[in-house]
Amino acid sequence: MTPVLSSTGLVLHNLGLAAGFGGSLFGKIALNPAVKVISSKEERGQVTNLAWNGYNIVNAISVGTSALTWLIGRWKLSGREIDDTTRGLVIAKDVLLGATVALGAANIASGIYLANQAPEGRVPAETGNMPTAETPENAAKTMKALDILGMINLVCMAGVIGVTALLNMKAGSSSKWALVTKFLP
Repeated sequence: MTPVLSSTGLVLHNLGLAAGFGGSLFGKIALNPAVKVISSKEERGQVTNLAWNGYNIVNAISVGTSALTWLIGRWKLSGREIDDTTRGLVIAKDVLLGATVALGAANIASGIYLANQAPEGRVPAETGNMPTAETPENAAKTMKALDILGMINLVCMAGVIGVTALLNMKAGSSSKWALVTKFLP
């Protein structure tokens, strides 16, 4: 029998990662360049700011759920239950997930700050993350920082997803882990 609480936690963890990664990837490679078709540079900024800041709550809940479920699991298990390699993967996931949470918070705060640089978030933009010559200096710096932080955050989230897959494969092939799961809720 599969432990219901543990399985539910894993599903919520993976859904959180999927929503956080998928939304961020969509915004970065699809939304940001697509606003170029809007003729007004101020409207480009407004649309981008509305979209990103509207997704912030979904992203915060998604990544927050992933972090919370991971922390709950980490409270009980260290990875040593399987082997030293698994312990290393657990520590790598700790670091990557911590970076994802920190970068996500920084992106949210920076996005709010950027939107507040002009009435109704109408900060002039070439694309969602590229300033124009008319973009105020602070807003332009924030856009550039968001572009870099967003890319690093995507790489960290991809790393978390990859390490999670490796951990799942290790757990699935471990007789030690099979014994441990008999005692999980």
